[in-house]
Amino acid sequence: MRKATRALLCLALGLAVTPLFAAGKDFEGTPQAKVYRANQKAIATGDYEAYKKTMSSEALKEMDSQTKAMGKQPKDIMELMKMMSPTDIKITDVKVDGKKAVLSVNGKSDGQMMKGTADMVDENGGWKMGKQSWSNK
Repeated sequence: MRKATRALLCLALGLAVTPLFAAGKDFEGTPQAKVYRANQKAIATGDYEAYKKTMSSEALKEMDSQTKAMGKQPKDIMELMKMMSPTDIKITDVKVDGKKAVLSVNGKSDGQMMKGTADMVDENGGWKMGKQSWSNK
């Protein structure tokens, strides 16, 4: 009888606590999410200087190289990124491994649900954006 009572008590406690964990974590409060949101804002407003502050040195070098290869100006590239960026983005997970992090994100593009990841690195004590990858699968 005691074992059954204890088992029921543990089960009841487990069921009571489960919704607290199932509700999910507040990923928006993480330093990585804050940089991601600042990056999104810079793209949406076309603010290249703000955008550069959110990007890793490697990603900036790659962007500069591609900009020159295309014969475009940074503001042209910002407009292109704005058009290509999904909307209604929600951060669903943040995984940090030392000086690297990966954000899992969901958003919409042309009304279609998209899933993506955003790689981030810690440079000089601050998180910076690396590559983003999006897919409709």
